[in-house]
Amino acid sequence: MRLGRKRWTGMLSACLAIAGAWTTAGTAAAATQAPPAATAAADEVARLREALEALRQEYAGRIATLEERLAALEKSQSEAAPVAPAKVFNPDIAVIGNFVGAAGTTPGGGEPSLSLQESEFSFQAVVDPYARADFFLTFGPEEVGVEEGYLTFPALPGGLLGKVGKMREAFGRVNTEHPHTLPFADLPLLSRNLLGGEALSDSGISLAKLLPAPGFFLEATGQVFRGESDVFRAETRGDLQYAGRLRAYRDVTESTNVDLGGSIAYGNNGVTADSKTRLVGADLTVRYRPLRRSIYTGVLARGEAVWSRREDPAAGTVSAFGAYGYLGYQFARRWTAGVRLDSAERADAPGLRDKGGSFVLTYRPSEFSLVRGQYRRTSFADRDEPANELLFQLLFTIGAHGAHPF
Repeated sequence: MRLGRKRWTGMLSACLAIAGAWTTAGTAAAATQAPPAATAAADEVARLREALEALRQEYAGRIATLEERLAALEKSQSEAAPVAPAKVFNPDIAVIGNFVGAAGTTPGGGEPSLSLQESEFSFQAVVDPYARADFFLTFGPEEVGVEEGYLTFPALPGGLLGKVGKMREAFGRVNTEHPHTLPFADLPLLSRNLLGGEALSDSGISLAKLLPAPGFFLEATGQVFRGESDVFRAETRGDLQYAGRLRAYRDVTESTNVDLGGSIAYGNNGVTADSKTRLVGADLTVRYRPLRRSIYTGVLARGEAVWSRREDPAAGTVSAFGAYGYLGYQFARRWTAGVRLDSAERADAPGLRDKGGSFVLTYRPSEFSLVRGQYRRTSFADRDEPANELLFQLLFTIGAHGAHPF
């Protein structure tokens, strides 16, 4: 029995020894395989750290460059700062050139063959919180002077808008617009025969007010002038000239609007101390411009009529009538075609009526220039043969020129 126990005990010990040796060998093998995996992980971490450090250095360099550029800009602005306040007090200045060429024959010579008819210099600025100043100087072949120069007070008591200075009279449509804003190269016969050939412009005071009206805008304007223009002549200080205008505006649709106006002007005409001239005008403007194609197409229709009643002791009271109609169509982004019909009696020659017609083609390379051609045919009352003329106009603008009244 003892021998059997010893035998089994020896065998068990041998098995335990073999199992221990096997376990030790497995642990040693695992220990010998672990170092390559750990080394690979350590290498990956090292590479990530190197990449992160490279990114830090790259963006640090970029940030340093941006900081240098920012510092340079701040320095240049600080150096230019003393000049900036001077610009604040300078008005907006612009120059508009109006070059016109003419070909053909007409009684009295008409326009010169080539002429820079008018150069307009504008100076516009806000004076203070209560007033704005607008000055328009004109330089022409035979004239250098102030076309307009006035102060505007937009917020007078009672909702009034006031103007003081030299200004165009609020009479009709053509008389209130500068030549470079007209859709044709010349003035209608109405202006030449009944309004003295130039705009009615004088020194005076103007008050305007928007009146309450359902469905449309209604503006009333009253003006008092010295009485020195191509139509009116004051003999004394008390011979003031008066003008008034009532204007109604309505948006018919989102693309169409209507502008209707009535005007009157009254004053001494200078024939005698008591002789007067009275002008009555009516005008209608219809605009169509679809919103989605507003830069490509549009229609402008305008008509204007003027009645003149002039007292002259030698010839009695002379009445004259004149009118014109214009239709313009913008058929492309930069192209506009139009036609105008004229008819006007002469204020100082009753019974003599001049008639005319024009075809106008305008090309606008940009909002700062335009090229226009106009064919004009005029039948003068005291001439047998009509005058056929071709006008060429080039308008250009430099500088900041403020918008004219709509």
